Amino acid sequence: MQRQGSGGSAAVVVRVAGFALLLAHLLLVAWVTLRPLDVAWVMAPNLTPLAGIKADLALGPAEAARRIGEGLLLLAPLGVLLPMADGRLYVAPWASLARTVAAGALISLAVELLQTAVPGQVVDVDSLLLNTAGVALAHVLVVPAGRARLRRGRDARRRRYSSRTSPGRGSALLRDEQPQGTTPTIPRVGIAP
Repeated sequence: MQRQGSGGSAAVVVRVAGFALLLAHLLLVAWVTLRPLDVAWVMAPNLTPLAGIKADLALGPAEAARRIGEGLLLLAPLGVLLPMADGRLYVAPWASLARTVAAGALISLAVELLQTAVPGQVVDVDSLLLNTAGVALAHVLVVPAGRARLRRGRDARRRRYSSRTSPGRGSALLRDEQPQGTTPTIPRVGIAP
């Protein structure tokens, strides 16, 4: 039986914290995007990609930056919280990015579809695009560097642990590579006459 080191319990804490923060963020997103608005009139749904962004850019740089920034930032924390809740340190960067962006796009699509039943809220395909881009941007900026740092710390703890447990062997033996004993041999069977 392998002994659970501090690296295992730290990983569980990170996963639980990631899941709790993910849940809290999704509740906040639901409250912001799915509450009814009391408005005198409702704009038509925007189903043409980039049309809303072009309209935002026509309002001037300050208003365009505010509106586009809101779209990018709404689901951007998912780019960090989804991998954090997953808890894996050793994963291909492109696979992690693809999974995270796909999950962010699906969550954004679910929010947009749920808004069709909320008074005062309208569907906007540009929100879907901006939300997904925000998830991808947050993931690219934070997750690879964070995983690399956590891996370095974990590897350093493993080296310290292995040098304490087997001082004669040095640091060549990691915690997960415990000796298994001698190699089993099969007794020779005589050949039939």
